[in-house]
Amino acid sequence: HSGGRGFARPRWLAARVGDAGARRGGADDARADLGLATPPRLGGKTHASRLKNFKLLGQSIGKVLQDGRMLDLPLAPAFYRMLLGRSLGLHDLIEIDPGLGNTLRRLDAAANEIETMKREGRPESEWRNVTVDGVNIEDLCLTFVIPGASMELIKGGSEVGVNEVNLREYVDTIVDACVGSGVAAYFESVRTGLEQVVPLARLQMFNESELEAVICGQGEQWTPEMLTECITFDHGYNALSPPIKNFCDILSAFTPDQQRSFMRFVTGAPRLPPGGLASLQPRLTVVCKQPSSTVGLSSIDSAPVAAGTPLADGDLPSAMTCASYLKLPPYSCKEIMLERLTYAMSEGQGSFDLS
Repeated sequence: HSGGRGFARPRWLAARVGDAGARRGGADDARADLGLATPPRLGGKTHASRLKNFKLLGQSIGKVLQDGRMLDLPLAPAFYRMLLGRSLGLHDLIEIDPGLGNTLRRLDAAANEIETMKREGRPESEWRNVTVDGVNIEDLCLTFVIPGASMELIKGGSEVGVNEVNLREYVDTIVDACVGSGVAAYFESVRTGLEQVVPLARLQMFNESELEAVICGQGEQWTPEMLTECITFDHGYNALSPPIKNFCDILSAFTPDQQRSFMRFVTGAPRLPPGGLASLQPRLTVVCKQPSSTVGLSSIDSAPVAAGTPLADGDLPSAMTCASYLKLPPYSCKEIMLERLTYAMSEGQGSFDLS
């Protein structure tokens, strides 16, 4: 069977751009925690459709670079290396798909051991007894098929068993199918689409981490001091206002996922531009949102209200994403502010209302 004893089923990190399987959801969907990359080439209409979609991805990346915008797409570091024209190997596959990659690493070590023994003139009886995790190569029941998939690596590969003689060919062929010639056409489509908007030569000044920051933005560790320097406070608030101190403390304690949710809520983009919050344009502005229960009351004194009041505890913050503008009610305490802010961040993502 193609799966083999102890062999990890690959979970392609995607680039299932336009694939029906990715839209349906399921075990083989993209795993954004590891980053998106391209799956091996398929034939027929699926291949042709992917070529078009990857070209569109390249055009989108080019437009993002041209307009100075952020692309909310967690691409794998290996994707940027290939985008820069660098060749990929087994170490990249381990990064993209740890299950498959680490299994291949053990097989690769066994293949290296067999080759060394052959060069040293060791008898065939010795190198044929090389094992992987204590199991003989033939007993792994591997064939020349990508594990967990129906894609043959060579013609009639499902009938060709892997043994000590062809183990090196097997490992090299899988690596080539996953991060070499098997995905070259897709990456070439991405590069073709990108070249139509931005010359590829301009990307060579970046490494993969810098390119990721330029295309997709970045996160950063916030502190209260840094936030007060990078945010404008207005309409009743200043850096010393009690609600603002609570606000900065809350943001400083955010996890990366919470930071992304906050940035999406306030700016429409989940990640910061290169340079972090200090480089955000328009600059993030936080203003005092008067409690709804006090609207229209002439006797209300705005100064003490801006210092924090229970009258605001029932209200939610609102944002103008086009202006990076947050309207924050002057909540009475940090705990209520955290609850109301996180609620708005999670429930207000798909809302577009007058505030």
